[in-house]
Amino acid sequence: MGLIARQVEADGIPTLSMSSALSITRAVNPPRAAFLDYPLGHTAGKPRDVVLQREIVAAALAAVEELDRPGAVKILPWRWSDDDEWKREAMLGGDARTERSAEPVYQSETDRRLAQDRGGCPTCVFL
Repeated sequence: MGLIARQVEADGIPTLSMSSALSITRAVNPPRAAFLDYPLGHTAGKPRDVVLQREIVAAALAAVEELDRPGAVKILPWRWSDDDEWKREAMLGGDARTERSAEPVYQSETDRRLAQDRGGCPTCVFL
């Protein structure tokens, strides 16, 4: 993603990468990034916690103006839990994310109905 972000920036469009893998983000060196120390797949927060998700995304977007040197990373302050035991489980237990499918998955029944009423999810494209 860093290569894509650098090209988009070269075309005059600011970018921000959100990451849950700090060492990879630093190695890829996107123009600017926000890091959240959460398990992979949860870069914008905990499932179904809309308030927290909005706070995280707002703080990440603020980094577009705050970070003034290429490759800078804003470390977001939220913690997945009171301790870091989840990291041990993630390293030893493998990928515990929800199984992927070709069908859209909505955060709530209301979201599913709204998308359905609008003719489906316009960003969901399946080959």
